[in-house]
Amino acid sequence: MSKDLSIVIPAYNEEKRISKTLESLNGYLKNQEYSYEILVVNDGSKDKTADLVTSFEKKIPHLKLIDNVKNKGKGGVVKQGMLIAQGKYRLFMDADNSTSIDHIEKAWPLFDEGYKIVIGSRDPKDAKGAKQAIPQPLIKRILGNIGNLIIQVFAISGIWDTQCGFKVFTDEIVQEIFPKLRIERWGFDIEILFLAKKRGYKKKIGIIPVHWINDAESKVGIKGYFQVFKELFEIRWNHLKGLYDEKR
Repeated sequence: MSKDLSIVIPAYNEEKRISKTLESLNGYLKNQEYSYEILVVNDGSKDKTADLVTSFEKKIPHLKLIDNVKNKGKGGVVKQGMLIAQGKYRLFMDADNSTSIDHIEKAWPLFDEGYKIVIGSRDPKDAKGAKQAIPQPLIKRILGNIGNLIIQVFAISGIWDTQCGFKVFTDEIVQEIFPKLRIERWGFDIEILFLAKKRGYKKKIGIIPVHWINDAESKVGIKGYFQVFKELFEIRWNHLKGLYDEKR
């Protein structure tokens, strides 16, 4: 399989974490035989995130900053980065490096088998061996479990972890699905999988187990969980209004 990888990293006020993540990516990718690019999409950060990434552009090959003055939301900048990316395979991952880049090695065999989308999961019900090195706080785990049951009913069944920030797509799937995305905040992962199912790709979604490390400085607060619930119903409403139809 010819490999050509784009990595999209959404970043909002990540000056404390982005340097370590970029160094980790560079340490891994420079030893690979395939071509790659790293796109950091700054989501209107108010700190020195953009300046730090710019300084790393001189040190890390194929690194590029996409700088937004105004905040779009994680979904908005992931969409932006994935559509700008040029790779045959396009991965988005979190700026805190909670799922390390070496997990991509588990994805390549699934693409060889014909999968079009490969997602990481922290839930062993999805993939044997999935685990969280540092569990999330209890309230987040409870809200996550309740939310997933609702997602199973209203959006996409059979996937227990829709929110893991490590997802890889072929370029064709990106061009087919991402222009249709309307959710700009935390619920965009669900929207992606919902649209993939709607277009008949559910059996083409591969799942890999990840070793996920919870970051105490995670940007996803309790409010974010309720935002996801709200956006889940927006997705259903958009579907009922025909906003995801091909003709639009």
